[in-house]
Amino acid sequence: MLSKLYIALIHYPILGRDGKIISTAVTNLDIHDIARTSRTYKIKKYYLVNNLPAQQDIVKKVLEYWREGFGKEYNPNRSEALSLVELKAYFEDVLEDIERLEGQKPIIMFTSAKMRENTISFEVGRKMVLESEKPILILFGTGWGMPDEILSKCDYALEPVRAKSDFNHLSVRAAVAIILDRLIGENV
Repeated sequence: MLSKLYIALIHYPILGRDGKIISTAVTNLDIHDIARTSRTYKIKKYYLVNNLPAQQDIVKKVLEYWREGFGKEYNPNRSEALSLVELKAYFEDVLEDIERLEGQKPIIMFTSAKMRENTISFEVGRKMVLESEKPILILFGTGWGMPDEILSKCDYALEPVRAKSDFNHLSVRAAVAIILDRLIGENV
């Protein structure tokens, strides 16, 4: 594993189009593709955060199929990647799990399509990821972004992937891959 690097895809709490707190749906592609990217970049654990029981059931069925069912035998690489996925109902559960595993709170970074007060460059983030003795958690949002109740708990915002673009609306799967490559590159 790359030091103590964790990622989380937040589906709750998340902002809806109207700025109100919502839960977003988990997609099968996000489960698989982000797990594969996480394994490629040697992420210690990939958390899916969703508080809805019906959504949690979908995730559990997908994971069971690929980690214990026919999928494990059919595609062992996919099974290996999906072994990194852990489902949590709330962001606080993720923090508690990392503290239990590491014995300390992680440095928390989040991604955003806009510059913020606590924004750091990928170069600074890369140095932290590669050199820090502390665990690091990188948050990725769904919907229309993460609410202040989560952002206020974060230490840093990573600079936008395409800050100067006239269209900045990457899929979260693409953003995860690009950001992890910028932070880790060939150092794994």
